[in-house]
Amino acid sequence: MDITFKRPALEDRDTILKHLAERKLHGCERTFANVYLWARFYNEGWAEIEGTAVFRTGQEGAYSYTYPIGAGDRKKVVEMLMEDAKEKGYPFQLHAVSKGEMEELENYFPGKFNVEWPRDLEDYVYETEKLINLSGKKYHGKKNHLNQFKAAYPDWKYETITDENVEECFQMALSWRNHNGCEDDPEKNQEMCVALNSLRLFKELHLKGGLLRVNGKVVAYTLGEPVSDDTFVVHIEKAYADIRGAYTMINQQFLEHEVKDYTYVNREEDTGDEGLRTAKLSYRPVFMVEKGIVTLKGE
Repeated sequence: MDITFKRPALEDRDTILKHLAERKLHGCERTFANVYLWARFYNEGWAEIEGTAVFRTGQEGAYSYTYPIGAGDRKKVVEMLMEDAKEKGYPFQLHAVSKGEMEELENYFPGKFNVEWPRDLEDYVYETEKLINLSGKKYHGKKNHLNQFKAAYPDWKYETITDENVEECFQMALSWRNHNGCEDDPEKNQEMCVALNSLRLFKELHLKGGLLRVNGKVVAYTLGEPVSDDTFVVHIEKAYADIRGAYTMINQQFLEHEVKDYTYVNREEDTGDEGLRTAKLSYRPVFMVEKGIVTLKGE
């Protein structure tokens, strides 16, 4: 068997989105920009197999697949993927498997697989309206951050990212990188490469974005895209640390201006970072997107 996986290209967008649209998804990985931008760092490839799309990450001898997405014969595709791994001599693994996908897999192959649900990989999903209004006691601290920002920077301004101002965001991101030690931290450096490429390919990737200005200069920006008809994913959010309240402000303003038509907003995982976990929990997620890692029993 020879399944050919290729790196996602911009011209694959419509085909990949067609497959993704077959199922209501909430996980941040299930968007085209995320797949495209991270492909080089995770050696991600994709293939159309039996009317489905499958993504594969990893290196020779240690590959991992996604559960097949689309209207085709998913059971047959899983069987083909197991055979593909066996022929190439590496353990079979699926990643980013949703609860619904795991139930389907168990129906197809009762008792054949183990699954783990790592907490560090779970996405935080919030009610968009609540993050816009920030009303009630539990958001009192966030509301204070907004008020302090407005008092400290009365000339602040929000703008939708367009062809006219995207270059200013790019320059702000370069400055942010220089001030945050990204050159000495491989993970931070990868993240900033993705952030810069997302601005460089802003139109081609059909991203939505917003920025904040203080004294006429960009001090924060954010970018994202829909994952389904009711959920929007925020992929990137950068603000200068010395502009107090800028992160809270860009979050709230972006949702108010660009995302209010979506019921939910996914703000991705915390990767086990305690500070990030505390910050994400403080916004009161309405649910978490669990992502299973599936292996064959006995392997």
